[in-house]
Amino acid sequence: MNRRADATPEWSQVRRLLVVRLDNLGDVIMTGPALRAIKAALPGVHLTLLASPGGTPAAALLPWIDEVQTCSALWQDLGRLEFDPTREASMIAALRRGAYDVAVILTSFSQTPHAAAFACALAGVPHRIGESRELGRALTFAASSAPVGLHQVERNLRLVAAVGLPASDDRLEIRLPATALQAARRRIMALGISGDYLLFNPFASCPARTLDPPRHARAARLLAERSGLPVVMCGAPRDRARAVALARVLGDRGIDLVGDTDLPEFAALLAGARLVLTNNTAALHLADALAVPQLVTYAGTDLVSQWEPRASPRRILRRETACTPCYRMTCPFGQACMALPAEAIAAAGLELLGDTASA
Repeated sequence: MNRRADATPEWSQVRRLLVVRLDNLGDVIMTGPALRAIKAALPGVHLTLLASPGGTPAAALLPWIDEVQTCSALWQDLGRLEFDPTREASMIAALRRGAYDVAVILTSFSQTPHAAAFACALAGVPHRIGESRELGRALTFAASSAPVGLHQVERNLRLVAAVGLPASDDRLEIRLPATALQAARRRIMALGISGDYLLFNPFASCPARTLDPPRHARAARLLAERSGLPVVMCGAPRDRARAVALARVLGDRGIDLVGDTDLPEFAALLAGARLVLTNNTAALHLADALAVPQLVTYAGTDLVSQWEPRASPRRILRRETACTPCYRMTCPFGQACMALPAEAIAAAGLELLGDTASA
């Protein structure tokens, strides 16, 4: 049951709408179906995304966004930011300049919308919509809390539907810029790859969701040797230094592009891959939006149902443990949930390659 449903906006009067999603890249990719639903229902609305520095690049792949604002929010930053009231005042001033009619605040099952709603209230946004387990006055429309295990895409759509906007299409979708597709084609040609390839994405921003990278690289090499396919290793610039050791493991089967691509080109390389090897991170959601087969080493940090790929052919590999789900950034137990031998990972990948080849 929804509370304060009388505060639903008069959508025909809405001209400027703010969507708030202050998490990482993959979280913003998963806003796509909700953004698409908003734009389909309100084609004339100007839609601005308020995102974190990590999530902002995803806007280049989501065509429903007219503008993006980037901010580092104190309540979202897990203690890395120093307390600086001028930063928050600057964010509120920027929101005020946006003159938004409505703010739709998207959160995960463990987050509260109230801090963002309060900032929007201070900025003069009259309608502030979110899903909440708590009572509070910052929201003008509070949808009841969804089940914990609900997929994040469905959670976002549920909120949009609760305020009267049709939201039936739950497919992830991204649009690849023509420049990114051209850059990826040139890159592949320059690398001497004339056919299929594996894409290896060994790193994640959360240490607890990152399979031991050398073991992951050994699995990628085994799969490359058995399939006869080259491995293109990708990742963020922050991971460039630690990718050097993995490139040695891959040897002559691998090509190291870690830190050498922007997000649109990385997504275009994903689109051309025969199979993606990744942890539970943004690459999973990009591959799912592109329906590219993927082999996912999925940590016990989260319920599979909350973030799993749903459209792409896939194998999800994990070990069930008593501490699943822990929702921790770091693991004190040696990542027992990811005790996956390289041989088993490679075998699952080879099986998936066979299944998708015959499909």
